[in-house]
Amino acid sequence: METHTFRVSPLHQGERLDRYLTIVCPHISRSRIQQLMETGQVMLNGFPVSTRSHKVKAGDSISLAIPPPVPLKLQPVSMELEIIHEDEHIAVINKPAGLVVHPGAGQEADTLVHGLLHHCTDLSGIGGTVRPGIVHRLDKDTSGLMVIAKNDHSHNELMAQFKGRLVQKTYLALVKGEMMDLSGIIQTQLGRHPVHRKKMAVVTNGRQAVTEWKRLRHHQTASLVSVRLHTGRTHQIRVHMAHIGHPLLGDSLYGGPMTIHINGEEIKVVRHALHSYRLRILHPVSQQPMEWTVEPPEDMRELISILFGK
Repeated sequence: METHTFRVSPLHQGERLDRYLTIVCPHISRSRIQQLMETGQVMLNGFPVSTRSHKVKAGDSISLAIPPPVPLKLQPVSMELEIIHEDEHIAVINKPAGLVVHPGAGQEADTLVHGLLHHCTDLSGIGGTVRPGIVHRLDKDTSGLMVIAKNDHSHNELMAQFKGRLVQKTYLALVKGEMMDLSGIIQTQLGRHPVHRKKMAVVTNGRQAVTEWKRLRHHQTASLVSVRLHTGRTHQIRVHMAHIGHPLLGDSLYGGPMTIHINGEEIKVVRHALHSYRLRILHPVSQQPMEWTVEPPEDMRELISILFGK
């Protein structure tokens, strides 16, 4: 059991307890802190506290206990994974569209995590029993680059990089309609849709989301854009592009067309046209910058060719 003890300084007077702990423990995510609070691992002046919104006072003594990773109960599954880079600390993969990242409601087996457990026998369990090694995710139908942590140190370091916005992620997206501007930045707040709970939406009381885009090619039917995320909210690109009137092709959840018409021909779009194209991180041990690029899969390449030519 790893234990940390803190004395609240006047500088943090009135801070939410969960927020305070993420400040003094930047390598631990806020959701993990809240999970530890719920299981009685946070003590305030000698008593367990689970109210995440509790306001701390100067002089408060806070202890945080971090249990060792729970042994994994998931069964490894043999599957073909395209490994772009691997060393003893991390693995970088090119995730295919259609593959769910980790088990959850409606998908308990044959996820990326199951395949990683087969490939990496020493995969870290710090992300929890269903998300070992996962420090970020891609939607089921989004293809492209993901980095995986293979041990606790790498997991903590990469989580801190994502939290500190040190990771650079660039996507390629095909969106509906002809984008007239060359580039733009979308800044809104995102949160759960007030009616459709499977959707995210632009709201007034959500979390800040910043998306930077650049037009690469355009056609009256669709445009190809590169998108750089400055924050990592759920469905961020999909919601933001729909918000400015250019939903992703194939993204029916956010109003994107499932077919396009070119030269009198109807072309079906089988998934939302989004690909994680470039990923740049600092190696969690050497701290050297590392960058990878992978071209989109065949379905997106074919759509790009149909729309814009070779």
